[in-house]
Amino acid sequence: MPRMDKDLLQAAIYGDSRKLQNMVAEKGLDVLLGTTQAGNTCLHIASIHGHREFCMDVLHQNRSLITAFNDDGETPLLAAITRGHTSLASFFLHFCLNHGHRDAIFDHRELAMELIRAVPEMSRAVNSYDESPMFISVMRDYEDITKLLLEIEDSAHGGTSGFNALHAAVRNGNSGIAKMIIEKRPDLSTEENGYRNTAVEQAVFLNKIDVLKVLLEHDWSLGYSVSTSGSPLLVSAAQRGYVGVARELLKHCPDAPYCDRNGWTCLHEAVLSGHTEFVEFVMGSQQLRNKLVNMRSEVGKTALHYAVEKCNPRILQALLLNHTTTDFTMISSYGREPSSGLLTEKEPPNKISDWNEVSMVLLQKDPNNASFVYYIHKCVKDMVTNASSKAFKSLTQTLIGNTFLVAILIATITFAAAFTLPGGYNSEGLPTMARKAAFQAFLISDTLAMCSSLAVAFICIIARWEDIGFLLYYRSFTKKLMWLSYMATTTAFATGLYTVLAPRLLWLAIAVCTLPVLLPIFTKLLDELPFLSLRLRLGRTFKSELLDIV
Repeated sequence: MPRMDKDLLQAAIYGDSRKLQNMVAEKGLDVLLGTTQAGNTCLHIASIHGHREFCMDVLHQNRSLITAFNDDGETPLLAAITRGHTSLASFFLHFCLNHGHRDAIFDHRELAMELIRAVPEMSRAVNSYDESPMFISVMRDYEDITKLLLEIEDSAHGGTSGFNALHAAVRNGNSGIAKMIIEKRPDLSTEENGYRNTAVEQAVFLNKIDVLKVLLEHDWSLGYSVSTSGSPLLVSAAQRGYVGVARELLKHCPDAPYCDRNGWTCLHEAVLSGHTEFVEFVMGSQQLRNKLVNMRSEVGKTALHYAVEKCNPRILQALLLNHTTTDFTMISSYGREPSSGLLTEKEPPNKISDWNEVSMVLLQKDPNNASFVYYIHKCVKDMVTNASSKAFKSLTQTLIGNTFLVAILIATITFAAAFTLPGGYNSEGLPTMARKAAFQAFLISDTLAMCSSLAVAFICIIARWEDIGFLLYYRSFTKKLMWLSYMATTTAFATGLYTVLAPRLLWLAIAVCTLPVLLPIFTKLLDELPFLSLRLRLGRTFKSELLDIV
């Protein structure tokens, strides 16, 4: 093709039909055949800029330009479509149909519908990614275009990587389109994509309950599907914790498969995945609970075995409490009963408080096994102690340094306070407020604070010997002693202020006295809150001796 005339290029850019007519009259029709370096004709350029009248004038001079391709493989029609010039594209479409240029026809919805009605055979075409017009339409939620394509019996419905139009509807959660497809082409429900998943399996994986409902209402037998790996839909739902999906499956298929060929049930899966809500759903379903609660996996373990191993108190309570059907004495193929899961072989449990609660719940349900649980408690306690001792020295040295500094600071303040008494001394050298109860409380609490802080400082010196047994005891004992010292210090401070301020600002003095005393009490309660909550939940079955390893 010859190079496009510069004046023609400018005329196409600005849609100057008069200049076009003058150039044709002066240089002939061959001037219209020129192209740019990108292979665009003047009709391409005018289409890109949306100049409809200019395009009409060009086609009036040379109709063959409607079929010309540029270097990107675009015709003028496609150039108009991709630039959003729908009216111009519609004109090109009708021009091609009226003048026998259907090969020039190739995302605007109205234009797409015109294309489908005009050239139905285009619905069978796919692009280089194996995507059919129907698949593209469904992926974009175009219900009207999809409906029109479904009316063409042999229209393609495939997509990339083995997906089909029904997979696309499931992916978007579009139950309306899914209903149209399943009614027109029910066979698509059993087609697998590149991951070997059918549409109903994909609906379960993606938690698309509305689409799943449509599929099951059309064909309830889909609820009995089993994946190529042998996993039923209920097990797949349990893996992801989708209670709504499981409820919809059981609504249409009350006896839907709940375990694979190895005996792995949806309850096993929910427990192992930590989905408490799904476990509660199964245990609350009469049709599932009695079947699944004591079923064994391939290695002979029930859901209770895995719940203890996961050390999840809430799941364990969902399985055991208020359910007499749970058998806590069943032994696995390795000769392990559920309580054996408390004993971790490689490392101590992550949450000691959860471990304690699980052990207490097991003791509550099976008191005959108390000796074994206490044996496990001793083993885990030794494990925690050994694991702690490895990194304990460096951590304790930091704790010792900080504690020693605070203890010496408190001792210094309380020692100085003993010689600078509130109110001063009288002429006889005695404290002027010696007979006041608040002053006497100040002396007692100040002395107690000084003695306890000095004791802590002395213990910190001994702790530098790095004896592991002593350090383990030191951490617990020093914590209590420091708390006593802090309580006594704040009490001494409060009562000392009270003796000075009471005659003048009574309510202020009371507030200053009360708040420092309440602070350590509040801190102590906050520290003990998890165990107070555990005590309230377990009631009489609470065993404080099992909390020694916390």
